[in-house]
Amino acid sequence: MQQISQSGIPEQGQLVEVRHRRYIVSEIAGSTLPSSTLPEANGNGQTLVSLTSIEDDALGEELQVIWELEPGARSYDQSTLPEVTGFDQPDRLDAFLDAVRWGAASSADVRALQAPFRSGIEIEDYQLDPLVRAIQMPRVNLLIADDVGLGKTIETGLVIQELIIRHRARRILVVCPAALQIHWRDQMREKFGLEFRVVDAAMMKQLRRQRGIHVNPWTHFPRLIASIDFLKRERPTRLFREVLPAEGESIYPRKFDMLIVDEAHNVAPSGRGRYATDSLRTKAIRMLAPHFEHKLFLTATPHNGYPESFSALLELLDNQRFARGMPPDLKHLDVVVVRRMKSELPPTWDGSPRFPERKLRPLEVAYTGREKDIHACLKEYTALR
Repeated sequence: MQQISQSGIPEQGQLVEVRHRRYIVSEIAGSTLPSSTLPEANGNGQTLVSLTSIEDDALGEELQVIWELEPGARSYDQSTLPEVTGFDQPDRLDAFLDAVRWGAASSADVRALQAPFRSGIEIEDYQLDPLVRAIQMPRVNLLIADDVGLGKTIETGLVIQELIIRHRARRILVVCPAALQIHWRDQMREKFGLEFRVVDAAMMKQLRRQRGIHVNPWTHFPRLIASIDFLKRERPTRLFREVLPAEGESIYPRKFDMLIVDEAHNVAPSGRGRYATDSLRTKAIRMLAPHFEHKLFLTATPHNGYPESFSALLELLDNQRFARGMPPDLKHLDVVVVRRMKSELPPTWDGSPRFPERKLRPLEVAYTGREKDIHACLKEYTALR
């Protein structure tokens, strides 16, 4: 039974209620500063209490308060165990045991997959390849470069769900173009039952109104979606750096679990020189990548024709196997790259092709004299540069 204590300093690990939300006390630091400037104030001093939220919509969010100055703060004392009044009915106990079994990742068989059976989709056999590779890796680093239309989002959702079931991932960030944010949110919700929240300027304003001006959008929910162009801005980058270890501190254990970068070719540095030039998008991902345990990069066009740019993209994915400016080892590429084309997939069980055959037919276009003159002027202009 829980008893409410209105006074007294809470202890580390104790359940408290602050600002009408529940937290666990993670750290306590005392000081000699008086709890009040009034003459009759006692001399016990002030206490800085660090809190970690246990609310469903703010799991893991951190807050620091001066306990003596926080109005309405109260702690819950765990005094006794609940009183045993009798035995459960057999059908109720059976339902509980079934729930425990269904909630377990597997019955001691680490090779058994659970995500395909917990999703609301009809899965193609080839979509299981990235999932099988992922669970065999101690740290998931995959470049899923399947052809357009093969279901890279579905493959990623399977990996996310499996890692969550196995308790290998909780804090997840999806970085994608702005036009795909709602698509990602809806796909994860409808097909896998996973709730993601989009981090953008409107959501940041709403958070500040609801939880105060010091709230950090990157810690308010464990599963987030953000556009790469929003992430590269000064303010979102600064807020993200606030939750990362300070310079000189160890990055282990990592603050986040899984990073998914959709349309990853957009974050590859451009240029044909010895060292490809980092764009703001590249710098943003380079800042994030070391602080995520697992990484998935998705793109249908992984190579832009410049080896330096491709090697830099691989280094962002896995800096233990690849180095910028160095030709990648083919054995390492086979481990981290999943690349299938529609034309390479075998037919279905009844012999029918999975996708219609693509037929290309050139169409000749006749240009007008005016268009030819403009093109000639453009070629002359580019030659002068």
